Amino acid sequence: MGGNGGFHPFNGRVSRRFDSSQSKSSDPYLSYHDVLLTKEDIDTLKDDWLTDNVIAFWEEYLEREYLTQYPRAKIVLLRPSMSFLLAQTQDPLSLKEALPSFRNTTHIFLPINDCRNPSVAEGGSHWSLLLVSIVDGMGFHYDSLNSANRAEAALVCKQMGKLLGRNLSFMDLGDSPQQENGSDCGVYVCVNMKHLLLKRLLKVGQGEKVSMSMGGREVDAAKARKEILHIIEGYRREGERRRSSSSSPMPDKRGRKSVSPPRIE
Repeated sequence: MGGNGGFHPFNGRVSRRFDSSQSKSSDPYLSYHDVLLTKEDIDTLKDDWLTDNVIAFWEEYLEREYLTQYPRAKIVLLRPSMSFLLAQTQDPLSLKEALPSFRNTTHIFLPINDCRNPSVAEGGSHWSLLLVSIVDGMGFHYDSLNSANRAEAALVCKQMGKLLGRNLSFMDLGDSPQQENGSDCGVYVCVNMKHLLLKRLLKVGQGEKVSMSMGGREVDAAKARKEILHIIEGYRREGERRRSSSSSPMPDKRGRKSVSPPRIE
């Protein structure tokens, strides 16, 4: 789902107190379709809480590289910004035009953050994942920190129900893999999202039952951080190559500068 990647109520910063003197942290690092990653975002991938930009990039990546291979799949990956707005709005229906159409949609992934004050740019302290199965009428919550975001996830699930015009049950999955430190929650969201999407939802035939439990799965957060960073760096190298080619005195076959993603701004 595109179109909402450019709006970030957290200004791309979640669960991190940044030094305002570090002006270079906001320098553009990579433009990938609807997501603009900054140096600040990349720094959080090393050993800090992930920003909403990084999670938005991961969703964009899964959509572009995997979901497009399954044209019959009706799965939506909502960006953190939209999940946040759903939690904040009095009337979910007022967001209908800003959201994708959910007609025929079977599942919706929603990153959940515990930020309750939209005026605090670095607000929030925890990420979790909500997977709404419309076909089951159920919202499944995966929290790597002892259900810390249970209330926030239940609220967003209720809001989604209003938006869809149906009642959704809510299930907090207590057997979700648990993080071993205070900064890997966003990484667990990315890992769980990828596994549930690629190994569960896209692997079953129409009408088949699929287990939504992540119980017994181990998450190697350090490896996952390296994987995401490796993917981003690969796109950055491609963007640098394109920028170098566009600055060459020799124009391309069409005599134009490449503006397709990935790009280095």
